[in-house]
Amino acid sequence: MSTPLNILFITADQWRGDCLSALNHGVVKTPNLDALAADGVLFKRHYANAVPCAPSRASLHTGLYLQNHRACTNGTPLDARHTNWALEAEKIGYDRVLIGYTDTANDPRELQDDSPWLKTYEGPLPGIRPIAMMGTWPGPWADDLKAKGYALPDDLRMTFGLREEGPDYEHGRESPKPLVYPADDNDTAYQVNRCMDYMDEATAAEQPFIAHLSLLRPHPPWVASEPYASMYDPERLPGYIRAETPEEEGNIHPWLEHQLEHRHYLAPANDKKQRRMKAVYYGLMTEVDHQLGRLITHLKETDQYDKTLIIFTSDHGEQMGDHWLIGKTGYFDGSYHIPLIIRDPRATDTRGAKIDAFTENVDIMPTMLSAIGAPVPPHCDGRALNQIVATGTVPSNWRGEAHWEYDFRDPADDKTEQRLGLTLHQCTMNVIRSEKYKYVHFTNLPPLFFDLEKDPNELVNRATDPDYLPLVLEFAQKMLSWRMQHDEATLTHVTLTDDGPVERVSVR
Repeated sequence: MSTPLNILFITADQWRGDCLSALNHGVVKTPNLDALAADGVLFKRHYANAVPCAPSRASLHTGLYLQNHRACTNGTPLDARHTNWALEAEKIGYDRVLIGYTDTANDPRELQDDSPWLKTYEGPLPGIRPIAMMGTWPGPWADDLKAKGYALPDDLRMTFGLREEGPDYEHGRESPKPLVYPADDNDTAYQVNRCMDYMDEATAAEQPFIAHLSLLRPHPPWVASEPYASMYDPERLPGYIRAETPEEEGNIHPWLEHQLEHRHYLAPANDKKQRRMKAVYYGLMTEVDHQLGRLITHLKETDQYDKTLIIFTSDHGEQMGDHWLIGKTGYFDGSYHIPLIIRDPRATDTRGAKIDAFTENVDIMPTMLSAIGAPVPPHCDGRALNQIVATGTVPSNWRGEAHWEYDFRDPADDKTEQRLGLTLHQCTMNVIRSEKYKYVHFTNLPPLFFDLEKDPNELVNRATDPDYLPLVLEFAQKMLSWRMQHDEATLTHVTLTDDGPVERVSVR
């Protein structure tokens, strides 16, 4: 009997898809991820299906678009009726473990009134076994620091960004202030160490596993240990994709004008501060790359590398000053285009392949389940990537666009509704993005349409341009057809007959 394939499923939080040196990024260096791509398959046009973290991860873990899982925001519960890769892998005997977080707001109907998970959206994905759970709270990493004799802040949430007193780069320091904890003992190193320990134990016990290593970095706070804090010179970084002023940017659309009034999304007016944030963002990426290099070396040294499917991706990207915004928001590629590298030890003929087809995070769950021989639930919105990884060939009926959704409702605050004249359920947008065009549909606001060949920076809305009206109609119809095709489908492949239930599964 053949040895079961293990899976190492790695997510780095908030990693833009262009930030790989394998894709010729002008600054950031990622030699270990480049090497993994050279020994696997790199998907150049991979996209998240939602932002922020919780809605995106719900799609990543369930294989469902936001319109179906309906975990709309950080804090919207994920309905317990939805299955996920962990629950499905459990059925065939896999251990499913978490080092990090899944940002799952658990279904309150499944919890006792005194459950601590009722007070946070950072709960564990159902079916997964946390062995080092770390989200906003550093938990086991803080315990590790304390055991090593390090001082901790009174508010443990500050551990991720703790720096010495004194000015930072924008106030005269020569380089960005580093994290007080050295690189060998920071959160990324700690998580990678725990992951290696677990995989060694599972291998020794001959227990097939899926280890989900969910790293915080390069998510804020943008504070890095040395040498990564000062690795990239803020003054030598590329500029921004944006209009001349925030006001000019906001004129593109009422929603964007409103978003630029939000202090949590508006980029700093101090350019030195923005450059410092960007330099450390890149530094954190190179640090993650270094730690993943340690992990891959360990797999090779312990004879696990050729027995393990490795997936590296992210939950979403980061604006980092583009369009005068920070964070993840809206319809911009910077927030949704993310990396994807898959290294299947069995796929020897496609090593180093780079795939141009549009892929999405909903494809990850069916890919993992197909790799280990577990049935893929027929209602998954995504499609397995295994054939592409094995052959380098994209099926003829593969999607021709990327799709994503952004739900900007806030059940606790109606300021956006008042500002834009919307109801709670109208605070949504849908995006369809092809190689040449992008169409953005708002529930009760004017649409957007961009010609990406002529206007790659998305600064000219063509939605009302007479020359583009046929294309606007075409893409509006594409979006309607896409949503109709992907309506919730849990039992739609089943019919009850005189002979009992009959099932016929179709490609979504």
